[in-house]
Amino acid sequence: MKIVIAGGSGFIGTALTNKLTENGHHVYILTRKAATKPAKENVTYVEWLNEGDVPEEKLNGVDAIINLAGENLNSGRWTTKKKQEIMESRIVATREIVRIIRALETKPEVLFNGSAIGYYGISETETFTEDSQNNTSDFLGDVVEKWEQEASNAKDDLRVVYGRFGIVLGKEDGALKKMLLPFKLFIGGNLGTGKQWMSWIHLDDLVDAIIFSIETPSIVGPVNMTAPQPVVMKEFGKSLASVLNRPYWAPVPKFLLKATLGEMSILVVEGQRVIPKVLQENGFSFKYDEIKPALEDLLSAK
Repeated sequence: MKIVIAGGSGFIGTALTNKLTENGHHVYILTRKAATKPAKENVTYVEWLNEGDVPEEKLNGVDAIINLAGENLNSGRWTTKKKQEIMESRIVATREIVRIIRALETKPEVLFNGSAIGYYGISETETFTEDSQNNTSDFLGDVVEKWEQEASNAKDDLRVVYGRFGIVLGKEDGALKKMLLPFKLFIGGNLGTGKQWMSWIHLDDLVDAIIFSIETPSIVGPVNMTAPQPVVMKEFGKSLASVLNRPYWAPVPKFLLKATLGEMSILVVEGQRVIPKVLQENGFSFKYDEIKPALEDLLSAK
């Protein structure tokens, strides 16, 4: 297949590009600066979002578009300016992708739009599936709702999938890297109360789930990209300490995390129990459905 990726140079996009090219697919990565990108076999860089760019001229006949573009949620406090960048980067990129789709003479079969489980809001008691509605007024829920609304404008032209990502655990980057340092310093413990749910997914499973979603015609609309067995943060911390052979100490108080991280602290001190109902009903097989084997795999070379 010929597959377009916006955000193809990021943490998830790089892993996805590698898997797709290994499987013999050709990847077109949308980027502002094609000349600065390293040459890769079966990868073509296409410039976009610059004045005068006409990316659709190089994309006719592609089979799928994957949108992972957007300002990193984890890079700094959520100041007013940062929140504006988070929102606008997603809206602008998604709006341009919809424009490209409409401009293509031959339409792709599917648009996979990366999203987030922040759509559901936070809860220690509820379980959320793709049937659950947005019941939150917080910033992240607002971002996800508006982001998906932009992508929905392509529904008349092709199949649209909203991949709602949980906390992605990978070897080189992502949430796990940020959580390791306290444990390596022998001071690891709960982040917050430890009772909050952590709906996670191993990077390998996420990549496979994205590919599965674009290759499975019956998958349409929201898809939770989370492992089938979410854990509370206390269980995650104890599993991480065990795999690293480190002690598990007192929790970092919620108020301290909020003082340090600001509104961004919602990513670690609040949570929700999210189940990947659509993936399971369509026969997707997870390599890592339990947290400890996932951590053992990710930390085996560290």
